[in-house]
Amino acid sequence: MKSLDEYLRDAENAHGHLCAGQVLGVRLAMLGLAKLGIEDPRGKDRKRLVTFVEIDRCATDAVAVVTGCRLGKRALKFRDWGKVAATFVDVGKGIAIRIAAKESSKTLARRLHPEVEDKNQQQMLAYREMTSDELFTLQWVNVELPPEEFPGYKGERVVCAACGEGINFRREVRRGEKVLCRSCAGECYYKPVQP
Repeated sequence: MKSLDEYLRDAENAHGHLCAGQVLGVRLAMLGLAKLGIEDPRGKDRKRLVTFVEIDRCATDAVAVVTGCRLGKRALKFRDWGKVAATFVDVGKGIAIRIAAKESSKTLARRLHPEVEDKNQQQMLAYREMTSDELFTLQWVNVELPPEEFPGYKGERVVCAACGEGINFRREVRRGEKVLCRSCAGECYYKPVQP
């Protein structure tokens, strides 16, 4: 694994700027990999790791940089829970650890560096210095991953009976004899408009 500074440079390049969320994300991911014993997430260990992230903010980009997990590789899973947290799953060993940022870390950052007026700069500095116990809660968890959630899964492709669009990875909804996509089944996140 790389050093904290090396990962922070990589995260800044990938994300476009360095911020407190990037520092948290890098530290969180480094801790998760260390706890699982994954030393080379982009090399020999790349097929062992699936990561669930719980927020769509800066920390998630940093987690992806450190772990090498990507949505397009099916190794990064997003759960929109609004929390600076991630669960790291070693699919080879069948173990997982969830790590979440402590809300108290913001207050501790103010106490550690009251001389720094800019909150982001204050947190970036403090988050680099604080211990993992001061920054995070850790919990060993069980994550059930069906075959269609694994990276590299090649499954059946079905066609929605209503719109005709293809559906991968068992994401269809069955209503009686009909196979529907989630949108046609009523789970749509968008509304069609007429020109």
